[in-house]
Formats: sequence, structure tokens, C-alpha cells
Amino acid sequence: MRFKLSAKQLGLLTGCVLTGSSAGIQASGFAIIENSASGMGNAFAGAAAVAEDASTLYFNPAGLTRLGGSQMVVVGHIVAPNADLNNKGSYANPSLTGGAPVAGSLPGKDDDGGTTAFVPNFYFFSQINDQWFAGVGINAPFGLEVSYDDDWVGRYHAKTSKLQTININPSIAFKANDRFSFGAGVSAQYIRATLSSAVDFGTVCLGIIDSSPMFGPGTCASAGVQPLQADGQAKLNGSDWSWGFNLGAMFNISEASRVGLSYRSNIKHDVDGQAKYRVPDNFQAILDMGIPVFSNTGASSEVDVPESVSLSLFHQINDRFAILADATWTKWDRFEELRFTYDNPHQPDTVQPENWDNSMRYSLGLIYTHNDHLLFRMGTAYDETPITSAEYRTARIPGNDRTWLSFGLGYKFSKTLGMDLGYAHLIVDDSEIDSLDHSTGHQLIGTYEGSVDIFSAQLNMMF
Repeated sequence: MRFKLSAKQLGLLTGCVLTGSSAGIQASGFAIIENSASGMGNAFAGAAAVAEDASTLYFNPAGLTRLGGSQMVVVGHIVAPNADLNNKGSYANPSLTGGAPVAGSLPGKDDDGGTTAFVPNFYFFSQINDQWFAGVGINAPFGLEVSYDDDWVGRYHAKTSKLQTININPSIAFKANDRFSFGAGVSAQYIRATLSSAVDFGTVCLGIIDSSPMFGPGTCASAGVQPLQADGQAKLNGSDWSWGFNLGAMFNISEASRVGLSYRSNIKHDVDGQAKYRVPDNFQAILDMGIPVFSNTGASSEVDVPESVSLSLFHQINDRFAILADATWTKWDRFEELRFTYDNPHQPDTVQPENWDNSMRYSLGLIYTHNDHLLFRMGTAYDETPITSAEYRTARIPGNDRTWLSFGLGYKFSKTLGMDLGYAHLIVDDSEIDSLDHSTGHQLIGTYEGSVDIFSAQLNMMF
């Protein structure tokens, strides 16, 4: 005898798979701004106008016209975030469990999903003639890594979230005259995502099997499949290559002042991969009676990374001091939902509403030149979150508005070799979360307290 599920029941049964999204805590949304150590020291103030080294390839390729000869830049960042959740009464599906509390491995202990990560960058450029310059940058403009214990209180919302990108960005720049320069580049971008979450098969069984006339009440209990006591797992892996472009312009107001304007396009990724499940034996026995879901299958999702526009200012006050400013707009409202589709024709799409807003980032910086070899940097920034409310904040996206405090230095060993060091501490506003797991009806309620420390180092080699 085969057991058939309605479309509504199938939606509930499969909806518990990976309904969180990928995001980072160190930058707005899941963007990564850590793309130079020289910029880190100024909190990336003036990034589209300062043009200190070959990393301007990413921030504004028109800045290459302010550099001469050839240069290679190698950069590394250590990003150490923390996102501690203070659980404030998270509970299981009220209609099926009476709102039973969801316990973690250590009740009363905060859960930290922050994972220390290493972010590398590489840039090379060469001057072709007095007017033309060319180069290539390799970096990671988007990414995240968040990992929780297997039995933490929000395990049904998220366990592992890992998003990696590699952006290969060849660029050219043209110096029209002493005032105007222009730049353009193309981006070949690779993306890879791994998302996992626990699945409460006890609640799924209670909501589907016990309510079916084919089985009837008590079926799950007799099989030993109880809410919050029959956990399995769902995991998705996928990857894609896609294309985008960037444009830049720089205008010298005077010998001491200049402005830069840059644009990076959105990139649409069609991520293809696999959805894999681990199902408890007692629930698998019920599935084997003819419920055609929770078997490994191909899966896909569209990931649309947003476009951004930056306007930057650089002004040399005197021989010692320079000030920098920047405003960057990012079109995060493209991220309306996260949707998965499956090769298994019996599994309907899994959809998680996101409803993000566009966001702004504002920064100010100062450079002090001590002598021909040594300079110091400092900066601050205010980075808005695109997350609109506690309802749309998920355990995979524990961030909020953040304030940057940055410091750095640059040292030239010789005319051909130099280094930059940078450090930033990010103060993240407390983040309320009231997130519904749309599959089981479990609610994650609490407050995240977050911060980030970033350490950056950069080697500059002139040829």
C-alpha cells in the first residue's frame, strides 16, 4: 500500500530543508569589504579616490592612472567574528507540541556561531604607456562562515552556513588628461555554498503522519518518533561561475583634492548541487511505506549578488595630513527570498522570505605621513544592515548595523618594497531575532550580541 501526500503536506514535510540564507557579520549583508590592508587602516574611507596601490583595481580601476611602472600586491586578512545568542524563550510548534521549550546542549549558555576565517587578496598592474594601464585582481567580495554546535537551541534554523566566492577581475584604465581618468573591468566570479540544519522529524511526523487517516493518531509515538527527540539533518552543497563588470572614474579637482566614482554590477548565479539527508531509522521506516521525499536529490538556487555605487573624496591638507571620505550604496532589495528547487518531482520548492532593504555605508579617514618611509592611518565607518526586522533576521544572518574603528600603518623599506598593516574593531548593535522555521513552526527568539576583529597585512612590490 502506498501513502500519498497532498501538495500542502509535501510542502510542510520538505520545507524544513535549509530555509536560512547566507550572510556575513563583518560587512553589510554577506558582502566582504576586506580587500586591502591599506584601506583597512582607514575603514575604507576614500577607497574609490585614494589610489595608494594596486588594490585600487577593485575599488576604482581609474585609480591605476595615479600609479606608475608595475606593482604586485599580496594581502591577507584574519576575520574573527562572534555572535552570541541570548535565548529568550525559543519554543516548538504551539499547535503540535503546546509550545514546548527548545533546549540547547547547555541551557542558559549563549550560543556563538562566529568562525574565524582567512581572506586573501592579490593584485597586479602594469603601465602600458602614458595613458593606458592594465591589471588583474583576485579577491573574495562576498562570503561567510557561521557554524553552531549540533544541539544548539537554533539547530532547526541553522547549523553550518558557508559561502565562498573567488572574483577574477582584469581591468584597464585610461588617463584622458590631467584631470580625468576612467577605468573598467570584467569579473569572472565563482561561488560555492554549503548550508545545513537539523530536521525535527518528530514534529514533522506528528503534523503529517498522525493527522492522516491512513495512519491515525499515535502512529509516530508507537514508532518512537517524538517532537524534539528524533533529529536528522539536511545539507546542501552547490556552486556556479558567472560574470559581471565594474566601472570607475576619477576627477582631480586640484593638485590636493580628487573625487572617485565607482560602480560594480550585480551578478546572477544559478547554483547547482545536491541536497542530502540523514533520517532517523524509525522515521525512515515510515517513509519507506511510500512517501517519496527526504531522499538525496539534485537541488538548485538563484543567488543574486547586488550592485553597488561608491563616491569617495581625498584631500591633502598639507605635507603631513590627508583626509578621506566615502559613501557606498548597495542594492540589497534584490534579496527578496531564498528559494530552492529540487530534481525530485515530489518535492515542492523551499522558500524563505528575506525582504531586505538597500543599505548605505559611510566612512571618514585620516592619513598622517611621518616621513618618507612611515605613515599612519585611522578611520571610522557606519555600516547599515539590509535586514528589515527581527522577523527577517535568521541564525545564518546574525548581523545588524555596525560601527568601525580602524587603525593602520604603511612602511616603505625601499623604493621597490613596502608593507601595510591594518586593524579594525567592529561594534555590532544588539540584534533581536524572532525567526520562524516555516517547516515545523518552531520559533527562535533571542538577542545576538556581536562584534568583529579584523587583522590585515599587505606586501607591496614595485617593478
